[in-house]
Amino acid sequence: MSEFVIGLRGGIGTGKSSVSDLFAGNGIVVADADVSARTVVEPGQPAYQAIVEHFGKDILLPDGYLNRPKLREIVFADKESRRFLERQTVGLIVQDLAEQIAAATSAYAILVLSTGLGKTPQMNRLLVVDAPVEQQIERVMARDNNSKAQVEAILEAQPPRQARLRDADDVILNDGDVHHLTVEVEKLHALYLSLAN
Repeated sequence: MSEFVIGLRGGIGTGKSSVSDLFAGNGIVVADADVSARTVVEPGQPAYQAIVEHFGKDILLPDGYLNRPKLREIVFADKESRRFLERQTVGLIVQDLAEQIAAATSAYAILVLSTGLGKTPQMNRLLVVDAPVEQQIERVMARDNNSKAQVEAILEAQPPRQARLRDADDVILNDGDVHHLTVEVEKLHALYLSLAN
């Protein structure tokens, strides 16, 4: 088990996945809430049944998996739907992440949380990935085929940038190219290795 855990947060479209992929490339175990969120709603999982019963079969793709963009549209337009989805999934996601961290054998582990603010009790340090809002919107529109209004609604539902940055021990401003990002991650990787020892 990795005794030293780095929390990784950032709003949608800031580049958390790019950053966590670079850490993973250094052999660091990454437990990502977004990945767990997809795992706990796969066909056959308890949350899947509850979601399909609540939202109906219209929420499914032809292969039986959830139509995540369609579900996202519903839950970001309706607070009650979002609360229902969170009640079905949050506990399972937390459990899945805890199991991954407990099984980690790397010098430290990265815990990627997209929602919320600040450090959780599992984190020794908090790294926040930040980006200018316009870049966030452009990235998400290009990645998810969302309209600008949809992305703005998602950003509106997330904690504000300043609140997220307030609790950070480390910040990566992801407004450049991949080389810039790689250099920043390598610096932090060296720091985290020394802190973990």
